[in-house]
Amino acid sequence: MKKLFTLLLILSCFGSFAQTKVGGVELPSEIMVKETKLNLHGAGTRVKLWMDMYAMGLYLENKTSDASQIINADKSMGIRLEIISGLITAEKMEKATRDGFKNSTQNNTKPIESRINDFLSVFLSGVEKKDIFEFVYNPSEGSLIYKNGELKKVIDGLDFKKALFGIWLCNKPADKNLKEDLLK
Repeated sequence: MKKLFTLLLILSCFGSFAQTKVGGVELPSEIMVKETKLNLHGAGTRVKLWMDMYAMGLYLENKTSDASQIINADKSMGIRLEIISGLITAEKMEKATRDGFKNSTQNNTKPIESRINDFLSVFLSGVEKKDIFEFVYNPSEGSLIYKNGELKKVIDGLDFKKALFGIWLCNKPADKNLKEDLLK
């Protein structure tokens, strides 16, 4: 029994080391949300003025290339975003994300405005190259916002989650090529 436990422990460790490299960043092939395993669905980089700004991975329970289905699903899912450019500042990230929320909601941010401001406060506390942000949705808790592995905010509401994931997956995404890469 002891040998079987040791073998299972070793095999589980190998699975956690599998990664995908994008934009010079290693993204884990899976993350856990409570008891739910989320697999890396797609990954890419946000490009602006021909330069990579951040690397991103989309984590889902089940594969789908239907952006609307992902946005609207009340299921566990996550986004991992790693800053890869020193040109990104807290103010630039805040403005770009605020614009993303406007696009995602067809300019109807009023119902979630206070939650958007709460979310953006995580960026306004500072953004540096190699910072890792994770936006994890769990239906029982809401959107959990991590910075460098530390939980910073929990924001309730499926409506907020839809707007958040819509930044990259809506009909007017932050970066069309990144959207395509996330949905592969």
